[in-house]
Amino acid sequence: MDILLRLNQVSKSFEQGKQKIEVLARLDFIVERGESVSILGQSGSGKSTLLSLLAGLDHPDDGTVEVKGEDLAKLSQDQLSKFRSKNLGIVFQQYHLMSNLTALENVGIPLELQGKSDFTEPARRALSQVGLSNRLNHFPSQLSGGECQRVALARAIVSEPSFILADEPSGNLDRKTGGEIMDLLFHLCREKERSLILVTHNLELAQSCDRSLVLRDGHLNTHAEGNTD
Repeated sequence: MDILLRLNQVSKSFEQGKQKIEVLARLDFIVERGESVSILGQSGSGKSTLLSLLAGLDHPDDGTVEVKGEDLAKLSQDQLSKFRSKNLGIVFQQYHLMSNLTALENVGIPLELQGKSDFTEPARRALSQVGLSNRLNHFPSQLSGGECQRVALARAIVSEPSFILADEPSGNLDRKTGGEIMDLLFHLCREKERSLILVTHNLELAQSCDRSLVLRDGHLNTHAEGNTD
């Protein structure tokens, strides 16, 4: 078993006035290399909190989050930034592209974070993989929503990461365009045996993954044991 991600007794709480709200409660969770896992849950169930922990953007109150054997909480901010840019690809619903950068420059950001001075060829190859060879020098404002999300996918894979986190990647797109984006995402993961964690409200998309889990009351259950109602 080649375990890429491991959560060990992870808990996370937030203060709401004088009340302490436990969002995640002692989660134990592993993802193997090449495995795709969907996470369903109602709004406010903690899906975004969980993704932030997996990406190292936040740390748990208790427990550990390990990616490729590294405890993310033990890395300095500089180490974490470089580790994330090399090992994790992140795709957001809102694209999160820099408006003043071209598609090529946006895709090159993870390589720049790693201290690589020449990102042009890797970024060009990544954009070619998502079908945007003819949009290299276009700015986000000159691209459609589907094209912006393809740029975001190219940015997620440019470092050849082994792990991709996707937060409602088709949520801002119409059904046809969203379907094309998801087909492309699944293809890019299978092609390089990348692991995928997909947060989605779409049950059909969730069932396209190897495993489908529901986050409810701070716990992860298999979809057969829980639902999002």
